[in-house]
Amino acid sequence: MVKPFSMALLAWAFFRIIFAVFITPAEADQYIAGCIILAAAPCTAMVFVWSHLTKGDAAYTLVQVSVNDLLMLVLFVPIVQLLVHGASSLTVPFSVLLTSVLVFVVVPLIAGAFLRVLLVGKRGRTWFEESLLPRLAPVTIAALLGTLVLIFAFQADHITSRFFHVLLIAVPITLQVYLNAGLAYGLMKWLKVEHAVAAPGALIGASNFFELAVATAITLFGPDSGAALATVVGVLVEVPVMLSVCAACNRTRHWFPVAEVQSR
Repeated sequence: MVKPFSMALLAWAFFRIIFAVFITPAEADQYIAGCIILAAAPCTAMVFVWSHLTKGDAAYTLVQVSVNDLLMLVLFVPIVQLLVHGASSLTVPFSVLLTSVLVFVVVPLIAGAFLRVLLVGKRGRTWFEESLLPRLAPVTIAALLGTLVLIFAFQADHITSRFFHVLLIAVPITLQVYLNAGLAYGLMKWLKVEHAVAAPGALIGASNFFELAVATAITLFGPDSGAALATVVGVLVEVPVMLSVCAACNRTRHWFPVAEVQSR
């Protein structure tokens, strides 16, 4: 409800006003669009890592990720179209956005659900949860790291040749991470939620589904576009900034009530 709109406002303010002397209006349009695409895609992968680092409730994190997937199915396309058109002079084709959601969200979601039903039916839930999933855990981490390496490898020239612009783009993206994490964390404290829920709640409210964002920006505007660069900068910023949010959450664990242990 907050992140895409706050990101659009921050991107517009920085690229249209504060950084206007350093970039052209066309570059501003591209960077604004890339930031909006990045913020409109809520995290569905790395948040498991952040939650683990803060000893977050795994079940809550899973539910949040599921909610994010469902929200993206219906909200990613209209939010990106609305905000990109409102904050820049660019037009985003509906069909391209829809295809991105189908390829990167719907297809994997359906495939995962189908394979789960098939494997549980053949080998049982115990084998699926206690044998197969633990063996797949290292594969998922390796795939995620491989994705990061490929993103940086294909965009290396783009990043190094426009390093000053990378720094400019990093400013509003970093601010929106801290803004949204702080907002969610503060609300959790006000509502007296236990830390195991508050920490992943804050983290998932600030992190992004950068794989979808990068792929969508490249599909819409091309691999050498400013929008693609902005989404890649989001990847560069996310890891160190989110680690700092994790550290802040761990240091403030005493702010939250201790979960009551229920005895049978």
